[in-house]
Amino acid sequence: MSQLAVPRGRFPHLKRAGDLLFVSGTSARRPDNSIAGAAVDELGTTDLDIRAQTRAVIENIAAILRTEGAGLRDVVDITAFLVSMNDFKGYNEVYGEYFDETGPARTTVAVHQLPHPHLLIEMKAIAYAPRHRS
Repeated sequence: MSQLAVPRGRFPHLKRAGDLLFVSGTSARRPDNSIAGAAVDELGTTDLDIRAQTRAVIENIAAILRTEGAGLRDVVDITAFLVSMNDFKGYNEVYGEYFDETGPARTTVAVHQLPHPHLLIEMKAIAYAPRHRS
């Protein structure tokens, strides 16, 4: 999983339990620890983009699932954590590019903060992916 950021603690990106895959909370951090959708200009002004971060989070989840031969089509449940519900519209628009009404069950909650001040969103997922598909 070298294309993913190293977890900021002692936990795996993914844990298999039988036919279920549990994806740990995933952010928009890149392997070099920069954050997709976060830019700081020469004056120190920060520009944070919920759409770019949501897209990066979902793509990171897809990459994690691929390590077990699964994909976003196998996700049955997603929990999203937003630092601000003011970002809900942009997050929801990008989410809709990946999933529709037949997709996973979803819960979205607001949280006080995430592990870095430039992170606007974190998501965790559960996928159903039998080891031996027919």
